[in-house]
Amino acid sequence: MLTSKQRAKLRGMANTMDAIIRIGKEGITEGVLKQIDEALTARELIKIALEKNCEIEPKEAIAYICEKLNAEPVQVIGRKIVIYRMSEENPRIQI
Repeated sequence: MLTSKQRAKLRGMANTMDAIIRIGKEGITEGVLKQIDEALTARELIKIALEKNCEIEPKEAIAYICEKLNAEPVQVIGRKIVIYRMSEENPRIQI
């Protein structure tokens, strides 16, 4: 579980990031979860954009993804969500 200070630091880091994964009208499929899992393993902190035609709400999406991939929700802004999962082999982000 992240503290509010850790979450604030991650939010600050995410401000300059671009969304690397986009979720469209198919919603959160197994393929999308696999992409997110690989991105978290490589980067630890990622931003995901939910397209306008995506039917799932951002708050529902972040809860579902974090539960499935054992990640931490960092923030939801509009239709963008930021999630974090510390790398077990090679932690890069010091929080």
